[in-house]
Amino acid sequence: MTIHSIHHAQLPFRAGDEAQIRRFYNQLIGLTEFHGGAPAGAPLRFVAGHQRIDLVPTDNWQPNALPSPNFSHLAFEVQGLPTLRYRLLQAQVPLEESRPLVGYLRFYVKDPAGNQLEFLEPDASQASTV
Repeated sequence: MTIHSIHHAQLPFRAGDEAQIRRFYNQLIGLTEFHGGAPAGAPLRFVAGHQRIDLVPTDNWQPNALPSPNFSHLAFEVQGLPTLRYRLLQAQVPLEESRPLVGYLRFYVKDPAGNQLEFLEPDASQASTV
């Protein structure tokens, strides 16, 4: 058996917050929603390259229920990170930029449900120590 890639990631959000989730992932992040004829209450699905992000409405959602909410996250490798950073700042989405990674530009944000997301882009101007 060989694993070729991640098919999808699934993240929870509070049922009823669909509009906020759609705005964040579609308008701010720039992912395309995949409808596929899903019924009401079904996961919201967004295309990320060849993978998919499924966001599932949950009646008993508790953001940051884990002991370390910064440990669990979904990471996106992107092209054009400064443009995304600007768009998120314009929308007043708080960025966490205090954890540098050699060879990359990166920052973290929380989606409207409190899920932590990492965005990173290789930065050739940074010398790698590895």
